[in-house]
Amino acid sequence: MDTTQILGYVGALVVGLVLGLIGGGGSILTVPLLVYLLGYNPVVATAYSLFVVGSTSVVGTFQKYKKGMVDLKTGLTFSFPSFISVYLTRRYLVSDIPHHIFNIGSFEVTKNMLIMVLFGIIMLLASFSMIRKRVNPETGSEKQAYYKTFIQGVVIGAITGIIGAGGGFLYVPALVLWAKLPMKKAVGTSLIIVAINSLIGFIGDVQNLAINWHFLLIFTAISIIGIIIGVSLSKFISSEKLKKSFGYFILLMAVYIIYKEIS
Repeated sequence: MDTTQILGYVGALVVGLVLGLIGGGGSILTVPLLVYLLGYNPVVATAYSLFVVGSTSVVGTFQKYKKGMVDLKTGLTFSFPSFISVYLTRRYLVSDIPHHIFNIGSFEVTKNMLIMVLFGIIMLLASFSMIRKRVNPETGSEKQAYYKTFIQGVVIGAITGIIGAGGGFLYVPALVLWAKLPMKKAVGTSLIIVAINSLIGFIGDVQNLAINWHFLLIFTAISIIGIIIGVSLSKFISSEKLKKSFGYFILLMAVYIIYKEIS
């Protein structure tokens, strides 16, 4: 095992820790790790990310549920429109995007570049969401209408499908502001949505890609160890303070990815 592989597996442990502590951000680390450190194609990396984050989130959901930190009804309501959108995006849209998209003079925009730049933009938005101070919803305020939840689920699902992210960094604020869940319960509930979205999205990829199961299962197993540790540590660490610090880190990574892809 060379140094790059060792660093990759250390990264897998960190992915699990982050998911366990803040309920999102696993894919934000997984995709750049697979692309820039381990040299995977962005399409393959986003597919692997869906499996890793989805499988890891299943374990995290079980741990959070035992502690009463998962609202199953709300989680399933959000996930239903999302997983349909994720599957259709991975199965039909991502695989059909041409390698060459267009040119601006001598500058060529490729499929891989487009995916990573879009990933960087979503990371920027996610970082702002993590950094800004949360405003707790008013006590007794009503949850939003189901059709709005459905539309939001479809949109977030499409984003999840294209960039290979579980969407936890999008769902935690949505669950707090729209579903009126307390922060810690929103973190736990987001994991069930991430798990469903990611694994169903990966099913769409299995039909289009050759999967290196040996690597993927080892990477995923290490991430699962990480989320078990992360969930255990979450009761001792303020998720809001951690989320803000992680937000600044993601902001730097987003700028780096966008610069690297277009320079």
